[in-house]
Amino acid sequence: MVTRAPLPEGVPTRTFGPRLQALVAVLSGAYRLSKRNIQQLLADCFGVELALGSISALERATSEALREPVAEAYDFVQQQPVAHLDETGWREANRRAWLWTAVTQAVTVFLIRGSRGSQVAKELVGEAFAGILVSDRWSGYRWVPIKQHQLCWSHLIRDLQQMAEAGGSAGAIGEALGMCARQLFHRWHRVRDGTLQRSSFCVYVAQLRVEVRALLREGVSCEDAKSAALCRSLLKHEPALWTFIHREGVELTNNRAEQALRPVVLWRKGSFGTQSRAGSDFAERMLTVVTTLRQQQRNVLNYVTTACEAALCHQSSSSLLPLTATIPGRGLRKAA
Repeated sequence: MVTRAPLPEGVPTRTFGPRLQALVAVLSGAYRLSKRNIQQLLADCFGVELALGSISALERATSEALREPVAEAYDFVQQQPVAHLDETGWREANRRAWLWTAVTQAVTVFLIRGSRGSQVAKELVGEAFAGILVSDRWSGYRWVPIKQHQLCWSHLIRDLQQMAEAGGSAGAIGEALGMCARQLFHRWHRVRDGTLQRSSFCVYVAQLRVEVRALLREGVSCEDAKSAALCRSLLKHEPALWTFIHREGVELTNNRAEQALRPVVLWRKGSFGTQSRAGSDFAERMLTVVTTLRQQQRNVLNYVTTACEAALCHQSSSSLLPLTATIPGRGLRKAA
């Protein structure tokens, strides 16, 4: 007769412990190594032999351990005063998909969905989002009221350059608008460097806005149809070009979101996306964890290890939110 005692609390039923589990997840989700490269690295560096299926199983277990703190991060982002949104192409199960991001001061979250429509943006920041949304001019963001929207001037400069290259009256107007944009950036950088007072900057921008509006009205009548359409669109959403004047903490570019997507593009090129919904959940959660922790200068491996240990003990994982964050309905979060 064989008697088997129960394992102590926190001891995994599988062969591998929480630190190896966390290391596998970080090598995949933070350093974008393929499963075969992870397998080889573990064998070479630690003498640990792992099957490819075991790596996938450890990723799924880590994804589940991160579910709660990532959900809390989504809720936190929806309460922030400013959020930068962007999206890029993705593949899920060999079908077209999009990976979305919302970047705030201390927390960044990601979503993978099969749509590039406005419903995903609403899911990401909440349909009742009360802050300022910074984005490009993609139609999926037009549900945001103009007074809560800041359009990216970096994207606009690229469009104005194309307009300047059209020649004729459209080219002249595009060149003049491009010059306005470059002058705006020059003074914006001085404000950030502390060499120009914000009050002086706002006076200058008020004058520049009058000039830009006059050029856009002139551009509506130019002979180049594409340039005229751009000017009409910009006039329609013109207040959203200048939200940064009235709201401190709002930037005039969407560079934060674009920078958050750069590692995603490298991951996509190396892995061709994800092969299942479970794989997309892992990618979303690890990208959220890694990007957020790096924003806060916290150690990624230590955090993921702690989350895996907490899951083994059936405890809640430590928060991804900054120490000074206020959690809706729960007050100031406690240190992990």
